Amino acid sequence: MIKRSGKIVVGLLLAVGLLACGDQGSSDQKQVKPVEWKLVTSWPKGFPGLGVAPERFAEKVEQLSDGRLTIRVYGAGELVPSFEVFNAVSKGTAQMGHSAAYYWQEKIPAAPFFTAIPFGMTAQEMNAWLHYGGGLELWHELYAPYGVIPMAGGNTGAQMGGWFNKEINSLRDLKGLKMRLPGYAADVLKRSGGIPVSLPGGELFTALETGAIDATEWVGPYNDLAFGLHNAAKYYYYPGWQEPSASMEFLINKGAFQALPEDLQLVVTTAARAINQDMLDEYTVKNLQALDVLINEHGVELRLFPEDVLSELELLTSQLLAEKSEADPDIGRIYSAYKQFLADIRQYGRVSENADVNIN
Repeated sequence: MIKRSGKIVVGLLLAVGLLACGDQGSSDQKQVKPVEWKLVTSWPKGFPGLGVAPERFAEKVEQLSDGRLTIRVYGAGELVPSFEVFNAVSKGTAQMGHSAAYYWQEKIPAAPFFTAIPFGMTAQEMNAWLHYGGGLELWHELYAPYGVIPMAGGNTGAQMGGWFNKEINSLRDLKGLKMRLPGYAADVLKRSGGIPVSLPGGELFTALETGAIDATEWVGPYNDLAFGLHNAAKYYYYPGWQEPSASMEFLINKGAFQALPEDLQLVVTTAARAINQDMLDEYTVKNLQALDVLINEHGVELRLFPEDVLSELELLTSQLLAEKSEADPDIGRIYSAYKQFLADIRQYGRVSENADVNIN
């Protein structure tokens, strides 16, 4: 009887052990089952710099999460059009997006502050403002009503003034000029008598070549060379008054982000921060290499905007932002913070980086 009872006990213990192992196995299986996200972009698939950045982000997330979070990247038009990225993330059609905030100006009038302001911050100044100067908090507040969390997603650095099929010698030459130009710079062009046009990057070459537009800006030599814009326009102007730098953005659906465990949330934010710096580093090198190719191999005519043109455009920009600040509380609040930080950082720059540059 004792032996028989012993056998029963042993059998029960084995059964419980197997069940426990089975439960543990199920638990482990649930833990390793990856979360799958979609990321939509405003750029052609795999386009140098802009299009590659979200791909690199997805790779880093998968590596850092040990495969627990995988992200499939869709180029412009593959899942949603270029200018529908924000809406797609807000509605949850995709968990993430990669784009530029000034594309949402009609929906969110203050959004351009988080990409580029004419005669505004450089890339380093912008990164400092966002991450340590209060800019990111303002950005989060601006997108909160839409259920979207923004994160800095790269910076192209200083852009070029654009490609033109005629010389710009005075502000009069901008009158009637049809130019692809986004953000507040488009409003400034309109005030100068020009005609701003909104087009995604993939349509620029054809529009410029066929005369649908007279001029365009895109990013800088690295991307402009890739699009072949030098084959569609004669003059290449600088500086990029409209975008002294251009900050990109990762957009994250708030519900999807909050559903992640804390460690995966940290993976996403860490990868985004890494890509933000990586893009700027890449553009800094690739732009100077591409400009050399454009000038020395393709004979591009590099032109400097006349000083009086830049002065008048800067005045128009100041007037525009003052008026917008009075009309829109969000713009007023963000512009006040932006302007104060810019003044402070430029004051410091006079005795630091800019002092060294001016000496040399």
